[in-house]
Amino acid sequence: MQPSDTSLLLLLKALEVELHTPDTRCGAAKLNALLHDDFREFGRSGAVYAKADILSRLPAQAQHAVVVADRFELRRLSKVAAQLTYRSAHLLADGSFDGFTLRSSVWERSILGWQMSFHQGTPTAPFDPTEPTSAAKSRNIE
Repeated sequence: MQPSDTSLLLLLKALEVELHTPDTRCGAAKLNALLHDDFREFGRSGAVYAKADILSRLPAQAQHAVVVADRFELRRLSKVAAQLTYRSAHLLADGSFDGFTLRSSVWERSILGWQMSFHQGTPTAPFDPTEPTSAAKSRNIE
């Protein structure tokens, strides 16, 4: 893995995880900064969302799930685009997990910094989010 790829993986992972936090999900300004104007999402539910949908929907939610995410992998698509894949689950109040999902995000570098332009969540079989994970990976396909 190139040092620049390691740095990019850490940066995009931090931005992705930031999108999981209630502070960011409740703040339209932060969401607006992190999501590209052409953002699209294929949700875990099968619904399709645009940036405007996310900006109006997420801040209005009364409660936000605690998201546990791991196994982040980076794939460079070009000098200004990268794909981040990982898996996630929702941590429930009783300590159990649900909402097991494989996730993929495309991030693009613009004059505003790195912004998510596409996201997809695909339901997956339950897994143990507490099991030790392997190191994050990075691949370059330029």
